[in-house]
Amino acid sequence: MKILVLSDHESKSLYEYYSPEKLQDIDLIISCGDLRANYLTFFATFSHAPVYYVRGNHDCRYEECPPEGCTCIEDDIITYNGIRIMGLGGSMQYIPGSPNQYTERGMERRIKKMWWKLKKNKGFDILVTHAPAFELNDLPDLPHQGFSCFKALMDKYSPKYFLHGHVHANYGKSFKREDQYGCTKVVNAYEYYIIEYPENYI
Repeated sequence: MKILVLSDHESKSLYEYYSPEKLQDIDLIISCGDLRANYLTFFATFSHAPVYYVRGNHDCRYEECPPEGCTCIEDDIITYNGIRIMGLGGSMQYIPGSPNQYTERGMERRIKKMWWKLKKNKGFDILVTHAPAFELNDLPDLPHQGFSCFKALMDKYSPKYFLHGHVHANYGKSFKREDQYGCTKVVNAYEYYIIEYPENYI
């Protein structure tokens, strides 16, 4: 199963120079945030794959004009073809009171409120966030610092994948496309990346 993951930067190859064959083998599309609503709507329109998304710290306009034909998975666990996908968007709070920004404790509260969904679904297979996990390819500055509670989630549930964005490829040596945390493969979805989700995982 092929999953196209997107985040933070629009791909000229997929968007401006679109051709049908680039999306024809994609089974699922997941956005990790900070992309225009119209950009996600484009993929929902020109691909047969469903589009799931979480919000980035710059996605305030989604409240008034959400991506059409797409499914928001914020604070939820969605099952697609047997794969349980958990969504937690937003970044570390660096401007108090701003939307889609959370303190560590605020993100922990969001997770605690999902206790029944986690219990009912017996965990999850893919964690989708905008921000990275703390000290796992994040940056030392507060806006790009990761959340420790994401590590706690992975420690407890051992998902197959952790997908995030927020740390751009042009930020320097801290950028890693793929990494490993315990049993979990970590993927930075910046611009776009295609994951081959093994059938034996389903």
